[in-house]
Amino acid sequence: MARIVLTTLNAKYIHAAFGLRYLLANLGALRAEAQIVEFDVGQRALDVVERILAQEPQIVGLGVYIWNVAEATEVVAALKRVRPEVTVVLGGPEVSFEAEEQEIVRRADYVITGEADLKFAEVCREILEGRRPERKVIPAEVPDLALVEPPYDFYTEEDVAHRVIYIEASRGCPFTCEFCLSSLDVPVRQFALAPLLAAAQKLLDRGVRQFKFVDRTFNLDIAASRRILEFFLERQRPGLFAHFEMIPDRLPEALREVIAKFPAGALQLEVGVQTFNEAVSKNIRRRQDYGRLADNLRFLREKTGAHVHADLIAGLPGETLESFAAGFDRLVALGPQEIQVGILKRLRGTPISRHDGAWEMVYSAHPPYEILRNKLLDFAAMQRLRRFARYWDLTANSGNFVETTPLLWSGGAPPFAAFLEWSGWLYERIGRQHGIALEHLAELLFIYLTTRGRAAPRTAARCLWRDWRRAGRREKPAFLAPHLGGEEESSARPRSLAPRRQARHLA
Repeated sequence: MARIVLTTLNAKYIHAAFGLRYLLANLGALRAEAQIVEFDVGQRALDVVERILAQEPQIVGLGVYIWNVAEATEVVAALKRVRPEVTVVLGGPEVSFEAEEQEIVRRADYVITGEADLKFAEVCREILEGRRPERKVIPAEVPDLALVEPPYDFYTEEDVAHRVIYIEASRGCPFTCEFCLSSLDVPVRQFALAPLLAAAQKLLDRGVRQFKFVDRTFNLDIAASRRILEFFLERQRPGLFAHFEMIPDRLPEALREVIAKFPAGALQLEVGVQTFNEAVSKNIRRRQDYGRLADNLRFLREKTGAHVHADLIAGLPGETLESFAAGFDRLVALGPQEIQVGILKRLRGTPISRHDGAWEMVYSAHPPYEILRNKLLDFAAMQRLRRFARYWDLTANSGNFVETTPLLWSGGAPPFAAFLEWSGWLYERIGRQHGIALEHLAELLFIYLTTRGRAAPRTAARCLWRDWRRAGRREKPAFLAPHLGGEEESSARPRSLAPRRQARHLA
C-alpha cells in the first residue's frame, strides 16, 4: 500500500518516466509511503484506475504530456468518479501552461506548473496534514539544482534490463526558438559534474549500456560536455551507447577530438537543424550559423563513427514547399543517417502563436496540435508533407532500406521531389500510413523502382536483399528470389549491440 502513487502513461513501455523518479527521490520523509506505478498509452483507462486504487492511495500524482493528455483525462475522470476523495495532483509540460482551459485540469484537484521536483513534496505534506492548498494551480519556483536529489537510484532492475535510461547534466536553453518549450526555460543550469558521473558509474555497474541525455543543449558548456564524453570513452565496451542533443553550429576542436575517438555506433548525436531558410529562422527567433552547421555535419559523417540524427520542421511561418524541399535536399547532401521530418506543433505556452494572424496558422484542436494549414501551405500540401514524414521514417530512417532508398533519386532527381513522388504513389496503393508489414513495404518499393525506371530489377533486388540481411534476416523474400543468383546467398550479418535502428545503419 502507498499513501502517494506517482503515475503516468508513457508513450511506450520502453520509456521510463524520468519525472516520476525525480518526484520520488525528492519526497524526503514521505518517500517510504510512495510508489511509482507506470503505464503506457495503449492500456485501458479502467485497468489503469484499478491498479492505482489497489494501492489505496490518498494522493495520486499524474504526469501529463502531449502524448498522453487524452488518455490521462479519461483516467482522471474515472478515478474521481470511483474514488472522489482521492486527491489528484497533476504536473508536466502539457498542464504547465493554459491550464485553466483544459478538461483534465477541471477534473483534478491541483496542478503544479513548472519544475515540480521540490514543490510536489511540499504540496503532499500540506494535503496529508490536512492543510489544503489555497490555490488549485500552484506555480513551482525554479529549483536550485544543488538541492534536488538525483533520481538514478530509483531505476529498477526491470528498467535497467528493458528500458531506456534517461540522465541529464543540465536544464534550460539559451535560445528563444518560438516553437519550443525550452525557449521559456532560462537560464541554463548545470548539475554538479562529480555526483552526476558517480551516478552514471553506478548505473554502468548495474548493467546499463544505453544512456539518453535529455539536455537540450548538451554542448553549450564545452568543458562539462568534454568531461562527460571522456567518461564514456574511457569505459567503452561492446554495447555501450550514449545519446546527446547538440547545438548544430557549436562543435569546437575540444569536442571534435573526443568524438572522433569513439568506435562506430557508440554515440548518437541529435542535431536540431529545423530549417535552412534564414528568413524563417528570423521569424521564429532562431539563431544559427549555417556555414558552421554544414561543416560540423560533414566532420561528424566523414571523420567520426557517430550516428547523426538531424531534425527538420515542416510548416514553420514563412516556409514554402519549395524552400522546405531545398533545405531537405541540402540536409540529405550532408549525409546524416536519419532525418526526422517533424510537423510543426503549437505547444501550450510557446510564442509561436504570435504568428497565427499574419501567417494564417491553423492547428489541430487535439494533441499533438499539429499545424493543418497556413498562408503558404494549404491543407492538401500539409497532408502530403505528413505522409512524406511518415514514409520517410519507415523507409529511410528505419535502417531497413539503407542501400535501396537512394535509388529513389538515382539519375540526378532531387531527393525531396523523388521521395514525395514515391510517398504519393505508396499512399495511392495502400491508403494508410500505419500497419504496413515490412516485407510488403519492401515489395512495393521494388515494384515502384522497377516500374518507374529508377532501377533495373536485378539492381533493385540486390540492394533490397543486402538491406534485408543487414538486420540479420536470413529468409529470402519470395518476390526477390527470381532476380537473385547464387552469389547472393551469403550468410546474414551478425547483430550489432547498438540499438536496432542505429545497428542497421551501421551495418
